Amino acid sequence: MTHINVLDPGASPLDYYGYELRRYREAAGLTQKQLGDIINYTGSLVGQIETARKLPTPEFSERADAALGTGGLLSRLVILVLRSQLPAWFQQVAELQARAIEICAFETHMVHGLLQTPAYARAVLGALDKDNLDDRTAVRLARQSIFEKEDPPVFWAVLSEAALYQEIGGPETMRGQLEHLLSFEDNPKVNIQVLPFSAGAHAGMQGSFDVYRFASDPTILYTEGYGSGHPTANPDTVKNCSLRYDHLQAAALSLRDSAELMRRVMEERYGEQRQADGDPVA
Repeated sequence: MTHINVLDPGASPLDYYGYELRRYREAAGLTQKQLGDIINYTGSLVGQIETARKLPTPEFSERADAALGTGGLLSRLVILVLRSQLPAWFQQVAELQARAIEICAFETHMVHGLLQTPAYARAVLGALDKDNLDDRTAVRLARQSIFEKEDPPVFWAVLSEAALYQEIGGPETMRGQLEHLLSFEDNPKVNIQVLPFSAGAHAGMQGSFDVYRFASDPTILYTEGYGSGHPTANPDTVKNCSLRYDHLQAAALSLRDSAELMRRVMEERYGEQRQADGDPVA
């Protein structure tokens, strides 16, 4: 069995988190089971997190911080822990998202990761590989903490209308996802437009991309392939795709009309469960 006294806190953010959790717990004079009882988790889970065998979640960290009087240390650490669990090729992108003051995203067929609900993210990540699905979903959702910062980035998203109809995770998941998108309707920092099918040929035909803008650093363009990401600061490429994004926004529905379309699709397509023959379920 792995013991915390052989855990190297400098080995990884996860090891450091486990080391600090146990240090604070022992200073409070609590067993793993006692801490678990206080924060409504099992003592076994506390032990697994302390020995870096299980990923902590933001909720676990908040409860442990409150119970142990850490001053919010674990909640700060968990962001680094979850980011460190991202695929190596994506860790740089997560860092760019965290530092950006403005993010402009175009998606051709699904909802952007920063806007996904837990059920939708789980369905996307589990389409081919269901190993460690809980942890991988938690890691993806943790990136959304950038919207909880004191000064969050301005986020612009242009979604192809196809993203509203591509039924990922089933009707209930899609309804929840569209409800989540609509929850940003009055948030000036998160702006969602839909590029309708009627737009025809458009400036984003070559695929999805993100543009990250910073307070003082050069703008970064990010595109993605299977198992690889491609950030670039090449001025010509960034200028070209920034222009493409302007044209996509111009071709997309207004914020209000986009919300109306999302609401209509949510009610008409995902408003009730249907049987395989199309009849409503009683």
